[in-house]
Amino acid sequence: MAVLLLKKQGFNVFGATMKIFPDFVEDSLFHRGDNYFKFKPSKDGCYGPKEKQAVLDAKKMAEKIGIPHYVIDLKKEYKKEVLDYFKKEYLEGKTPNPCVVCNSRIKFGYLLKFAQASGINFDKFATGHYARVSFDKKKNRYVLKKGKDETKDQSYFLYRLTQNQLKNIIFPLGEYRKSEIKKMAKKIGYKEIAEKKESQNFIECDNYGTLFKNKFKKGNILDVERKILGKHNGVVFYTVGQRKGLDIGGLKEPFYVIRINAKKNEIVVGPKGLLFARKMTVKDSVWNFDSKVGQKIRCQVKIRFGAPSAGCRVTIKNGNTAEVKFAKEQFAIAPGQSAVFYKKDEVLGGGIIAK
Repeated sequence: MAVLLLKKQGFNVFGATMKIFPDFVEDSLFHRGDNYFKFKPSKDGCYGPKEKQAVLDAKKMAEKIGIPHYVIDLKKEYKKEVLDYFKKEYLEGKTPNPCVVCNSRIKFGYLLKFAQASGINFDKFATGHYARVSFDKKKNRYVLKKGKDETKDQSYFLYRLTQNQLKNIIFPLGEYRKSEIKKMAKKIGYKEIAEKKESQNFIECDNYGTLFKNKFKKGNILDVERKILGKHNGVVFYTVGQRKGLDIGGLKEPFYVIRINAKKNEIVVGPKGLLFARKMTVKDSVWNFDSKVGQKIRCQVKIRFGAPSAGCRVTIKNGNTAEVKFAKEQFAIAPGQSAVFYKKDEVLGGGIIAK
């Protein structure tokens, strides 16, 4: 639909699809014999063996619409920038968001760089994200905004895009609600695709352990007083706020993961009340304005994708860090996740939750 809307506006469009999943025969980074990809796809996702069919589907769609189509091989770049980062963070007991890294470094980075290097000339880069970009004359800079359909807004995943990236981006779907896009698609003969089940998964299975080649080991599950309640299967299988899969019965009330101590290979659990906090520290922050040390901002923040926006006050510190105080306590703030800050529908910036 992004392609069709652009063509309707008079743009000359071509399609590009990223290839990120390894081909066992030609890719020396992976080997058929190890446990790396011994999983059966149980759902749709960005990363997995179903990619081969997804690339063919994209090519067929491009032919049907009548546009050229290119496949850009980014397997090595994806492994280095996304997979290695994801694994490192999880092994340290954090909860990373691979989509944030993939968008800023791969989809809006290497994909364009490699396309240009292969001789493909273009002026703008368009995607199907539900987000918006505009130029603010007063600020003299490009501004990323939420999509019109807040229930499908994807600006959270794009907060790390730079001015150089934003100035050449078009989001054709950003001014529409998803229901409107689906209605348009059905009207012009794409009913099957419009009714296709949506997927927002990272990999094509429920077990992230598939990616770690047994680099994790079992350890103790403790309460806050360090009483051993059970055993965990490896820190990579747990995240702050998790309740299911702890296998620690016989308690008076449900227990949740409170924190993960990867160095000691321990999972600390406790009652829900211990998961609420009024403040957090954010690192690796980026801002879409000229930020100054000591600057204070009142705004809204999302501490994970899908979380409701929460009122807060941000104090910018040295070294790209920021202290955040919430108007109301927040539940299950997970180190490693992205915190994205908004002023109404405008993305002010964001960073990685440190503690």
